[in-house]
Amino acid sequence: MIVYDRLWKTMKKRGISQYSLIHDYNINESQLDRFRKNSVIKTVTIDRLCKILDCNVEDICQYVKDEPEE
Repeated sequence: MIVYDRLWKTMKKRGISQYSLIHDYNINESQLDRFRKNSVIKTVTIDRLCKILDCNVEDICQYVKDEPEE
């Protein structure tokens, strides 16, 4: 599973708020909601955030193995 916990830490480090992403960079509010829920995100959106935050993909997301089902 891809998780986006690192996005929020990177935003904080860069001093960019969700409000700023929505109003200054025209990131859709529903896209941010998908990040919060670790839902499907288009790579073009991740690319755009990397440019805005001046960071690498690893600063936004990471792969975490799913727990094996019993």
